[in-house]
Amino acid sequence: MRVVLTGGGTGGHIYPALAVAREISRQSPQAAFLYIGSKKGLEAQIVPREGIPFQSVEISGLKRKLSLDNLKTLWNFLRAVSESKRMLKEFKPDVVIGTGGYVCGPVVYAAAKLGIPTMIHEQNVVPGLTNKFLARSVTKVAVCFEESLALFPAAKTVLTGNPRATEVMHGNKQAGRSFLGVDEDKRIVLIFGGSRGARAINEAVLSIVEQLGELNRTHIVYVTGEVHFKTISEVLEKRGPVPRNMTVLPFVHNMPDVLAATHILVGRAGASTLAEITALGVPAILIPSPYVTNNHQEKNARGLERAGAARVLVERELTGESLLVLLTELLDDQKSWEEMQKGSLALGMPDAATKIVRQLQEIVRQK
Repeated sequence: MRVVLTGGGTGGHIYPALAVAREISRQSPQAAFLYIGSKKGLEAQIVPREGIPFQSVEISGLKRKLSLDNLKTLWNFLRAVSESKRMLKEFKPDVVIGTGGYVCGPVVYAAAKLGIPTMIHEQNVVPGLTNKFLARSVTKVAVCFEESLALFPAAKTVLTGNPRATEVMHGNKQAGRSFLGVDEDKRIVLIFGGSRGARAINEAVLSIVEQLGELNRTHIVYVTGEVHFKTISEVLEKRGPVPRNMTVLPFVHNMPDVLAATHILVGRAGASTLAEITALGVPAILIPSPYVTNNHQEKNARGLERAGAARVLVERELTGESLLVLLTELLDDQKSWEEMQKGSLALGMPDAATKIVRQLQEIVRQK
């Protein structure tokens, strides 16, 4: 099978596409891939490192208010559609899958117009503008939440879950501990603000570094985000040595291994993160980003909260102290932790990637 993947901007769109590629490769080692993204997106860095051929088109998002910039965006979209058609004709894919982000628009739209079987994957409860637009043209729509089924055409929409859930099931707990240098008797708390980091979470963590250093039998893995790492490292260096029970990293490329060893996650409520932790049953303290479309991260997080799988701390109430209180309570109450683990596992869809690949195979057969 020849597959074009597209999705970009943030890790939440890129990693699901890569998870699908890996699952296809596991089932069909001879499969061929092309990833079409944007040079300005994170995909331009991540995808080539995975050994997948990468090409780019340039596109930006529409403004939600009337703007002259939207005329420029429309022109860029039409140009990107034309360029996408050229790439697709050269590669001759059997199927095209888009996992979100502006770049999916022209690529998936071009594929649909060329009669190539297409699928979009919506990771969040509330769909983004690009997927709303594409839903009318694509062959199949895959969603991660039951609440999303009603927001797309019923005849072509299926509940699959997020393929990152399958990806983390291949993680190795011992490899994660070895990578971090953490002994078996220590509980690991992973603080992760997403692929680009989160300023508010970083500020809260910096205000309680000393207290985190005093937590008993606990190792803190603090992932700052690459754009924040230098600044935070300089702040910590001025204050004195980093606590011995803390590892500070800009990014984690072997996240499945690290998550397999994680006792509690503190982080944003992006769809990929939630898919990963529910597949593994990792209790979480979720701090949804308020800077996303339709406040979809809080809606994602509240679903886990209702299921007893997470505690939600909205950013306007986030301080170092409020975070420390929740974290300490969860570390000290084994019964609550076990109940959250059970609630998390009940939400997990560890076979999501397999379901998506099955749907892709089906729409190719039906062509």
